[in-house]
Amino acid sequence: MPLSNGRPHMALPGPSMMPDRVLQAMHRPAPDIYSPELHQMVAGIVPDLAYVGQTDGQLAMYICNGHGAWEAALSNTVAPGEAVLAPTTGAFGHGWAEMAQGLGAEVEIIDHGRTAPIDPERVRAALLADKGQRIKAVLAVHVDTSSSVRSDIAALRAVLDETGHPALLMVDCIASLGCDEFRMDAWGADVMVTGSQKGLMVPPGLGFVFFNARAAEVRRAMPRVSRYWDWGPRADPAMFYQYFGGTAPTHHLYGLRAALDMIRDEGIEAVWARHARLAQAIWAAGEAWAAYGPFRLNVPDRAHRSHAVTAAQLGAPLGDRLREWCREEAGLVLGVGLRVGDPDDPTGSGYFRFGHMGHVNAHGILGLIGTVEAGLTALDIPHGAGAVEAAVKVVTE
Repeated sequence: MPLSNGRPHMALPGPSMMPDRVLQAMHRPAPDIYSPELHQMVAGIVPDLAYVGQTDGQLAMYICNGHGAWEAALSNTVAPGEAVLAPTTGAFGHGWAEMAQGLGAEVEIIDHGRTAPIDPERVRAALLADKGQRIKAVLAVHVDTSSSVRSDIAALRAVLDETGHPALLMVDCIASLGCDEFRMDAWGADVMVTGSQKGLMVPPGLGFVFFNARAAEVRRAMPRVSRYWDWGPRADPAMFYQYFGGTAPTHHLYGLRAALDMIRDEGIEAVWARHARLAQAIWAAGEAWAAYGPFRLNVPDRAHRSHAVTAAQLGAPLGDRLREWCREEAGLVLGVGLRVGDPDDPTGSGYFRFGHMGHVNAHGILGLIGTVEAGLTALDIPHGAGAVEAAVKVVTE
């Protein structure tokens, strides 16, 4: 008999679970988009988003998903025919690189595979080989959502500074912002992009591009930028209408206001610490399961694992079977595997992902772990013992 009736637990790595407070804030009639109250609310959202990103830089907001934020960042900094460097790990670095190629940029890819972070020394070698300093930007993904690999952004800044290369450091924080520690200014990122649907706990549909003075100077030297993607009017609007290049996404903004209030109430350092502890509980369980049988966490080194998402594998078709059992029998929704290009499992059926980002707490994560253990048991998938106990130990330390 299925035990899945009741409120499901969405353990997707985006869109993440939305708090009731966010949903209630959005549940209202259409507002007057010319009202001073709405304008004041959006003006207050800007510094609170900067707080989450730990930056004094400027912010441009777009009605788009993360792919749109990629294009916005590139459109303001890289002209057709110019070069960018894309050190990739997992899937989404390749996606950003393809976006740059589609805009006419020349892209050099440094592929790091799917289990290791960006190697600053390989980036250093590529920058030193760029004798004419043609590379306009380094495109780095902080956390790759497909593989759960987390890379060291401050180390990339150090390489750029040590080589004296003028390229902008552009960082994708779509999966990490509001989950993994990220300090835009202290770590030396020139541009940072993110979306609303993960650590910010709001439905998909808002994209954000933060940029500093160096990036703004590059934008001013661009021959042209499309009217819609131009971050200038959005970051310094002469009127409210320019924040979004047209009509504002009002209900997303009400939800975002509530989510930012929750982050402010908790404090960003506490948010990071909560995500770190809950991620460690999942890792402890995964390492226990991996002691016997086919279960494996994708990233071997804990220092390189994200605190927002954990990718794992069982081998085909067990990954899909476990996801189906958890969803249909217990009401737990796990993320699908994204293993594009894997010759052993091109469909990703052996892989899955635990999303633990945004509106998550101890009882939710312990329930997730217990449910996965039940699924492994029900499906007769061999696995090591003691996963729940290991997670409890982490939570109660």
